[in-house]
Amino acid sequence: MTGVPGSIDETIGLLEGQNYVCGRGLGTVTFLALTLGKPLFLEGEAGVGKTEIAKALAAALGRRLIRLQCYEGLDAASAIYEWNFAAQMVAIRTAEAAGEADRSTLQRELFSADYLIRRPLLDALEPHAEGPPVLLIDEIDRTDEPFEAFLLEVLSDFQVTIPEIGPVRAEEAPIVVLTSNRTREVHDALKRRCLYHWVDYPAFDRELAILRARVPEAEERLSAEVVAFVHGLRGEDLFKAPGVAEAIDWARCLVALDAVALSPEMVTDTMGAVLKYQDDIARLAGAETTRLLDEAKGRLSERA
Repeated sequence: MTGVPGSIDETIGLLEGQNYVCGRGLGTVTFLALTLGKPLFLEGEAGVGKTEIAKALAAALGRRLIRLQCYEGLDAASAIYEWNFAAQMVAIRTAEAAGEADRSTLQRELFSADYLIRRPLLDALEPHAEGPPVLLIDEIDRTDEPFEAFLLEVLSDFQVTIPEIGPVRAEEAPIVVLTSNRTREVHDALKRRCLYHWVDYPAFDRELAILRARVPEAEERLSAEVVAFVHGLRGEDLFKAPGVAEAIDWARCLVALDAVALSPEMVTDTMGAVLKYQDDIARLAGAETTRLLDEAKGRLSERA
């Protein structure tokens, strides 16, 4: 288990050790979240690396990663805890067969920690041998607004209250990372409990460094052309612009096809790796692909 980094540069280096390349802004807010024990709220377009930072932190610090994937209709039973009703029914039948009639004693036993099914939020508050885990609450904007109320106690006091047992509080606060793709606005009450950072698309040099770290087997020329082409795509009027994750996937596909540079034919054949909507793919077919590729190579020539 690795200790919490003692500086911003050390934090950035820790993440780079897991092939996560970030700028100083993100490195600073991550260092502060670790140092102050505050939840980290990351917002930005899909595929810019918000989820990956939680994975990188868990791996770098030697902590367990506990992930709560959010979705519409998520409730406390799925996110915090629920009672093991099957085991409780077995215990009731066993007590009845044994002639144990002390209802108050049986009730206390049935609603004890032994019969709890721990979901991600409660699990993150439990002690762990390797130290406090990294709790990833992924895509919080996909939940219903009332679910945010369940999180306020967790994010403020690092505890949850179970009516039959009382409050369960973490001995050591977990490292909490929340992500949002901003499909809806998250309530201010939740944001106030966190340190906030907008994760934008990276500049050319940083995205190239990310690609080289994640796909080191790709030729340098190919990596540069992929980044330049993806940057060009983000300037087009698309339904969904490609993120860093799509650029990485595309580079891996091109390497698998033994590509050393982009051509119009290669781009057309592999466009499904970088664009995920047919309307976007159709819009950029044919002459548009050639134009974007020529512009990308032109930008690279200017940088040379």
